[in-house]
Amino acid sequence: MRTGLIQEELRRIEVDGWLFFDHHERDPLAYRVLELTPPAHVTRRWYYYVPTRGEPRKLVHRIEAGMLDSLPGGKILYSSWSEQHAGLRSILDGARRVAMQYSPLCGIPYVATVDAGTIDLVRSLGVEVTSSAELIQLFEARWTPAMLQMHLEAGRQVDRIRAEVFEWIGRNTRAGRPITEFLAQQFVMQRFADAGLVTDAPPIVAVNQNAANPHYEPVESRCAPIRRDDLVLLDLWAKLGDPEAAFYDVTWMAFCGDEPPPRVREVFEVVTGARDAGVRFVQEAVSAKRPIRGFEVDDVVRGHIAAKGLAGYFTHRTGHSIGRQVHGNGANMDNLETHDDRLVISMTCFSVEPGVYLPEFGVRSELNLLVEEETARVTGEIQAQLVMV
Repeated sequence: MRTGLIQEELRRIEVDGWLFFDHHERDPLAYRVLELTPPAHVTRRWYYYVPTRGEPRKLVHRIEAGMLDSLPGGKILYSSWSEQHAGLRSILDGARRVAMQYSPLCGIPYVATVDAGTIDLVRSLGVEVTSSAELIQLFEARWTPAMLQMHLEAGRQVDRIRAEVFEWIGRNTRAGRPITEFLAQQFVMQRFADAGLVTDAPPIVAVNQNAANPHYEPVESRCAPIRRDDLVLLDLWAKLGDPEAAFYDVTWMAFCGDEPPPRVREVFEVVTGARDAGVRFVQEAVSAKRPIRGFEVDDVVRGHIAAKGLAGYFTHRTGHSIGRQVHGNGANMDNLETHDDRLVISMTCFSVEPGVYLPEFGVRSELNLLVEEETARVTGEIQAQLVMV
């Protein structure tokens, strides 16, 4: 267990400890940070307190007395609620301020996994509760060198498959053969399988008005045909089969014809301009060693789109953390859906994916940006022009 690393970070942020809590495996973050695999189904509440210094302390129910035995530290057993409260007071002895999986006003819901009643219980003992959001990012979102290499390999494969599906769409539409969003989606899924890539959901293939829905999902019974003079949005994400592999997640745009309408070109240029402004902002900040937070990146990107008079059509955050899950637990580039004030830290990766969603069509452009110690780099190909198919 990473006790030493956890305590080092606790001292850095100046809290007295980190209190982990779970009931019925509701907090997957706790299990991943503690590297804990429960030996049986979790039916009773457990607490695990890692103080800034000294030995960790456990509080577990007598029925599940061995639940935390794989972790270091002394153990207190309880059965009744009064024993539980007394035990919690004991393991928190000396603590005045502890981190938990909590977010004030649920501002960052991705880390708000501890119920309000448990927060109330801890506070009733005279202990202040602060958010573990920055700690979670340190232990969940930072990539290892191996994760980076697997991400880059997935990116090479996904970029190749993206080019293949656009070529397939163009070949079929030029020949007048009937194809649909769903058939293009299944083409991608077969290519993923052939390449040994895995994903948590099929890609988004959306044409024209469907592309104006950021989370459109074509299915066989409800999908649109793809024809000449259609605008196509392709959003695809995948990773290698290793559990520690990091996802690669991109969105590209194509036009099935020789010359897209001027309005389509105009909106595409606005979106890619906003994307590039966000990338430059992060790269310049990292090079200058200037701390930045997720909401600041969103402000820059959203400001570019607002300056073009299209602010009302950019209806989602600028980007999300990327890791072992396609939506990771690091800082999101968001000052719309949430005010994400987490620091953008080294060896984390996130998407930059502005979009403009008009009633008649939508445009999104997405790339992955990796922040390293002194630089920030895009990890795959960058779309500069509409793909003409």
